Amino acid sequence: MRKESFTIGDYIHVFNRGNRKMAIVYDDSDKWRFLKILRYFNNTHSPENIFRQATEFNKFYKIEGTACVWPWLPEWPERNELVKILSFCLMPNHFHLLLRETTKGGISKFMAKLGVGLTGYINAKYENTGRLFQGPYKSKMIGDMQYLQYLNIYIQVLNPFELYPGGFELARKEFDKAFEFAMNYKFSSLSDSFDKRNLGVVNKDVFKEMFTTLEQYKEVARDAILIKNIKESLGESAID
Repeated sequence: MRKESFTIGDYIHVFNRGNRKMAIVYDDSDKWRFLKILRYFNNTHSPENIFRQATEFNKFYKIEGTACVWPWLPEWPERNELVKILSFCLMPNHFHLLLRETTKGGISKFMAKLGVGLTGYINAKYENTGRLFQGPYKSKMIGDMQYLQYLNIYIQVLNPFELYPGGFELARKEFDKAFEFAMNYKFSSLSDSFDKRNLGVVNKDVFKEMFTTLEQYKEVARDAILIKNIKESLGESAID
């Protein structure tokens, strides 16, 4: 586990891509596994056979409205998060996370668990060997709140735009339709951020203070993507 210079309260952009830019997930079950890792591995306690226990429990768990799809089992110790996950997006060959350091060394511990957990799962499922990622995860500390807003939009909205039928340029031209596409993209946190879904993964407090409504967020995203060049605003080094 690598050591970082982060201190409690720091906002950190974390990202990584597949070895030789190849896929890190191959089908929807792999993508859901990644999201479940975000839910269940963000904890100081690691129950044995965690996914098997959670799956068995979910068979009897009734989902109502925006109730958490992946509950915390009653017999497990109380959840003690390693980090706050503010936003995420999983793409076929890379991922982005916006994290807040809330325990000393929390990001390093969490990213070690995520890397080992996903690599082990993918290698076992597809009978692969070797590394899944191109190298250690990359990280960038965020010190400016407007930058933090733009980065959140980049992660939750602009990344799904890359998958929009017709590509990113058409998504820009059809912003309203593309925004709805991003909202419905299951492997981004946008729908969780505005209570359309609740997987129990993201902490909403920071951005709910910045954006009181979804419409307000959408207009800021529109301005960032259509008027401003959001990639230039963030800088190439921030977005891999």
